[in-house]
Amino acid sequence: MAAPRTRSILLLGILGLALSACGNRRELKPVAGQVLPPAPYGRADKPDPDDLLRVPVQANPERSVELRSRSQDRADDPFNLPPQD
Repeated sequence: MAAPRTRSILLLGILGLALSACGNRRELKPVAGQVLPPAPYGRADKPDPDDLLRVPVQANPERSVELRSRSQDRADDPFNLPPQD
């Protein structure tokens, strides 16, 4: 009894995976009768859909990680004080 149920779950999973992979990638355009939002204040040109979808650098900054080659003791922190009652 478990085999048909397992088989149907597996079939549904494969079907869902196949349907999720058949998306169409093409240039974005506004729906017929709709227009893009107006240009932002202070900007001369009107951005196209690709510009609106691009993530600005400030929202996704690059990491600057400086790796240490060896362990080092921490310097004393003058603000690391015990609590006062």
